[in-house]
Amino acid sequence: MKNALTVSICLPTCNRPELIVQCLDSCLAQKYPHIEILIGDDSRDDLTQQLIAACYAHDARVRYVRNDVPLGQARNVSSLFERATGALVMLIHDDDYLVHDAVARLAALWATYPHLQVAFGDQYEVDPEGRVDVHKSAALNAAFHRKRRAQGMQPLPGRTGLVQMFPNNGWMALAALVRAVGYREEVGACCDYVFGAQLCLAAKHVYYLHEYVSYYRKTTASVSRSTRRSVSAAAFSAYQFVSAMTLDPSLEAARGIALRRLAPIVVSLHARHDAPLAALRVAFEHPDAYTYGASLRLYYHLLLIVRALVAMRSRQRSGTPRFP
Repeated sequence: MKNALTVSICLPTCNRPELIVQCLDSCLAQKYPHIEILIGDDSRDDLTQQLIAACYAHDARVRYVRNDVPLGQARNVSSLFERATGALVMLIHDDDYLVHDAVARLAALWATYPHLQVAFGDQYEVDPEGRVDVHKSAALNAAFHRKRRAQGMQPLPGRTGLVQMFPNNGWMALAALVRAVGYREEVGACCDYVFGAQLCLAAKHVYYLHEYVSYYRKTTASVSRSTRRSVSAAAFSAYQFVSAMTLDPSLEAARGIALRRLAPIVVSLHARHDAPLAALRVAFEHPDAYTYGASLRLYYHLLLIVRALVAMRSRQRSGTPRFP
């Protein structure tokens, strides 16, 4: 590629020295020569810092910063964006990793489409030990609308972000646009989704490449999975974010798709956290999320709601608080 663009690979990490080696090695193994790797470490101990110093200090491409006061996920990622010196930025989380030519394949798109702003591809799904499941990988990408017929420049870039076609990492985008959008700390655990939605809404030229470029590791320690049944679950914030957005009429259908995915999760969370009336309200507002009564999931959620109502009435009669 003539006048090749430098790619800044941003790697936020927190308490995962056992996983960051595979992630970092995958970045260093990239065939694309014009890269820098920026690490922002929010760890509460020195293990990651010691590992980087022992194994990677000799490589000028690796630029490590320890956050003496942890920044949290959103601010840590944003700090990496600010440190990036490349024209293009790529994000990869510490428990995931890149296909060996991911950077080259995505960066090459800028030679074909000089006005390109955002590019992304498919994700392999791997288990905690890093074993790839081909069938689950195909199902994962299909579930998020990443299919062969969708390859190419996206006609409605905003839709790409809203329906979660845009992945949480392994993507590439213009550094200036990434910095302008930034990560929002106030949305908590759903900051990846909110960033992706806002990035695609802000962009005019977004390309989807129907090729695997990254590995997405499903671990119980991930932020989204560790909070999925708590009051800080990403689904709560994502649902509120999507519901409150002011969108062009052309994107209302995409909002509907996003809410159909999120609404049942929010119903379940409300029911499990002693808010049965809120659960009912969300369920009734989104009957299409339950295929208008044809989904067994609806009846399971109704059982959860009834159980929560009975428990709430019982406590009201006995005067027992929800949390002793």
